[in-house]
Amino acid sequence: MKGQIKKAKAKQTQKMNPLLFSFNQNIDFQNITKENIEQVASISIADLREKLQALYQTPIRSFENTMLKYDALVSQLSRITSVLFLLSSTLTDEQMRNKSREAVEELEKFGNQLGLDEDLYKAIKDYSKTEEAQNLTGYKQKLLTETIRSFEKNGFALPKEKREELQKIQDQLSEQNNLFYKHIAEHQDFLIVSEQEIEGLPESYKQQHLQEDGYYKIGMDSPSYIPFMQYAQSEEARKKLYIKYLNRASNTNIEVLKNVLRLRKQKVELLGYPTYAAYNVEDLMSKNPKNVWNFENSLKEKVQPRAKQDYQELLEIKRQKTNNPTVQIVNPWESSYYRTILLREKYSVDPEKVREYFSLNNVLGGLFHIAEQLFDVRFVEIADASVWHEEVRYFEVRNMADDALAGKMYLDLFPRPNKYNHAACFPLIQGRQTEAGYQIPVLALICNFSTATTEKPSLLTHSEVETMFHEFGHALHVLLTKSPVAMFAGTNTAHDFVEVPSQLLENWAWDYQSLSLFAKHYQTDEVLPKEMYDKMNAAKNLGIGIFTQQQIFYGTYDMTLHDGYNPDGAETTTEVIGRLQNEITLFPYLEGTHFEAAFGHLMGYGASYYGYLWSLVYADDIFSVFEQNGLMDKATGLKYRDTILSKGGSEDEMQQLIQFLGRKPNEEAFLKSLDIQA
Repeated sequence: MKGQIKKAKAKQTQKMNPLLFSFNQNIDFQNITKENIEQVASISIADLREKLQALYQTPIRSFENTMLKYDALVSQLSRITSVLFLLSSTLTDEQMRNKSREAVEELEKFGNQLGLDEDLYKAIKDYSKTEEAQNLTGYKQKLLTETIRSFEKNGFALPKEKREELQKIQDQLSEQNNLFYKHIAEHQDFLIVSEQEIEGLPESYKQQHLQEDGYYKIGMDSPSYIPFMQYAQSEEARKKLYIKYLNRASNTNIEVLKNVLRLRKQKVELLGYPTYAAYNVEDLMSKNPKNVWNFENSLKEKVQPRAKQDYQELLEIKRQKTNNPTVQIVNPWESSYYRTILLREKYSVDPEKVREYFSLNNVLGGLFHIAEQLFDVRFVEIADASVWHEEVRYFEVRNMADDALAGKMYLDLFPRPNKYNHAACFPLIQGRQTEAGYQIPVLALICNFSTATTEKPSLLTHSEVETMFHEFGHALHVLLTKSPVAMFAGTNTAHDFVEVPSQLLENWAWDYQSLSLFAKHYQTDEVLPKEMYDKMNAAKNLGIGIFTQQQIFYGTYDMTLHDGYNPDGAETTTEVIGRLQNEITLFPYLEGTHFEAAFGHLMGYGASYYGYLWSLVYADDIFSVFEQNGLMDKATGLKYRDTILSKGGSEDEMQQLIQFLGRKPNEEAFLKSLDIQA
């Protein structure tokens, strides 16, 4: 009797907790309480343990009762962890943020246990020996092969006591990863500047940052930092802000990073890999660290002449503006400033004038129109949806053919204290086929664009427009998936392929035909003049060599830390930055800065940041087909949707590319986009 009462109470608690939502039910974000967050991890884990027991005890194994049940388990764990991670990154209430983060850690630890669960491994291994399993093809074979491989990479070649040691390492890694993100999100530094020091900034910017005492408060969020570095005439103020920006979370995260690197090193030593990079890239498109190093080093050589040309251009304009023809150095805190002057004076592009044609709502409307034309979907905004903050907007994505719901999307686009401070796509629920129908994918786009004022709507720089297109490319990958299993849905691809759809879509932000659909002056509704566009396009590759060098530096730094570096050795993570920045880029490292402390990609992208440039090669190759057939050509769009967006990781990524291109990919279009001869 007592047991029944206990179960009834648990069910009632579950019913009342918005985080324990049912199949394809909308999440009631606005009614989530601190108590809900505190309860959700233990309730979810108890439910998952019951389902695990049932899976262990299945008498006759099949793909359906073993592999699909396993995928359902992982999907359930992933969706609750993802929603909590979103809350930990966006909520204004500190207690609820911290509780969400604690729950994420608890669920990640359970996930680590799953990866080392002997009974689960045995169940899947037993299934792999059946006649059905021997004859699997396509995504089913891929799922079985990769699942067993994942278990074995998690230590099933190890004796039990070593696996227990591995689990402790994994749990500590989860804690340290979350701590790293927490410290970045909660870092609250700022620079106070005078009227003289803010000279050069637009009036609207000044109004947004003006304090009661007549001084200006410049924060570390992108809408504050980037314009200040572009326009502030005071070199001293720019340098101060640059130093603060490169020291975000440095008082805490340098030690956290060291812990992460140490734990990753311990993990792979237990597993018998020479380095974490060797462990991580083995299952990616690059296959081994040598291929990554060859890619980075080869590109470094090819980009060097173009980067020197870009640097010389900045140096010349600095000499002019400082009336000092003997100047030999452009400092990193001067790069954006002199680039902006070049845009205005050499290319006649005024970023602030351009910005007037990119109101946020118009940009969103343009994105939706392009997606509608190419992929046969429409975006419907739902008023009064339950959201986690009053600024969040909610959209349903529907197929044009039958109006069927394809996906759900939340947009959280403006900065606020303690919010995740970059731009990212947060997949919340991945698509998968179930007995009840298809599980509708759900995501949130988290960005930090300038907020509207009483005089102006939110106006985006063209660079921010590119960012919006980039993240929307990820969103389409999640929303348009047709993967039968969650583990291959949407962005669940090889890490060095995941940026292909996002980088591909950026190209539409540079096409006049697509820009004409939405680039309209916020006051007059005038379409972006062709003359202005031509000047922007002429300046498109201004600094492209410098930008690419910086990406090579990030990728090389990431690989260096994960391919033979000793976190307890003589060279610190900061000294590695100084060495590589001076070796790879043309901008000297500034002593006393610690860029690595807020380089969040070192957590999620450890040993795979190179994937941004690696996947750009493929994105540019795909785009060459759109260029040939027309950027708004529906047949090409639908082919891309069918061969790549819908597949996720359910087919080999190279085969997806070959299927779309009709040939093996090459780097011709990529090098052409960088103004480099192949």
